Amino acid sequence: MPASCPCGLGKPYADCCGVFHRAEATASTAELLMRSRYSAYAVGDKDYLLRTWHSTTRPKKLEFDPGLRWTRLEIVGTTGGSPFHTVGTVEFNAHYQANGRADVMHENSSFSREDGQWTYVASC
Repeated sequence: MPASCPCGLGKPYADCCGVFHRAEATASTAELLMRSRYSAYAVGDKDYLLRTWHSTTRPKKLEFDPGLRWTRLEIVGTTGGSPFHTVGTVEFNAHYQANGRADVMHENSSFSREDGQWTYVASC
């Protein structure tokens, strides 16, 4: 596991997104869930990704591209998604390298609470 958390908050992975991945805590905001899901992609944690995917849009399985490496996350903006909301969006740029070539994925994702926990719904 990485020493520094891939989510970009500047904390050690074990004390940042690692607590979510190990199911020791849950994300209190849609942005924290987005960051923890990005980190899960970066460290290859399929179980966490599936566990935090909304039940209405969750795929049966998830495959990672072995030639892709996530390198940096930028949060562009958020709507809703606070501890007091039930829905929210997070717009972000996810930087990666694919087969040695740098690129960026821009997305605006929707999140919703399910059973009291934030879950990823879909790209909007």
